[in-house]
Amino acid sequence: MTTRPPVPPFTLESATQKVRLAEDSWNSRDPERVSQGYALDSRWRNRSEFVTGRQDIVSFLTRKWTRELDYRLIKELWAFKGTRIAVRFAYEWHDDSGNWYRSYGNENWEYNDDGLMRMRFACINDLPIKEADRKYHWPLGRRPEEHPSLSDLGL
Repeated sequence: MTTRPPVPPFTLESATQKVRLAEDSWNSRDPERVSQGYALDSRWRNRSEFVTGRQDIVSFLTRKWTRELDYRLIKELWAFKGTRIAVRFAYEWHDDSGNWYRSYGNENWEYNDDGLMRMRFACINDLPIKEADRKYHWPLGRRPEEHPSLSDLGL
């Protein structure tokens, strides 16, 4: 079993760090890398789809990033206690026809003692936007430290 610090119980500092690590991982758009942050038997509900285990996570994310192009994500800590963290997020992406979207949502996470996420429940809504209304313009990959947060952007 791999340990992925920080591990629970979470403090404000460690929960904030865990959220940023998750954001960085997802912004890599590398399904294998992302899956390593989840327990082998992790369970997800993502919109109306149910995912169980790392292999399903890899398959799900591969499909997601084939459809959601130029994906850029910002996550923000909402609340935490013990082994659980709640986040809000927004990401921007476009489809293969060039239609842009900003997807908003909330996630509830629960971690095991090794700091691997064992449960993830995500509620997400998609808003069509014009390309000119995009707010995320950093190069693909990790969001730069100086880039505004969701709160700073008024999202």
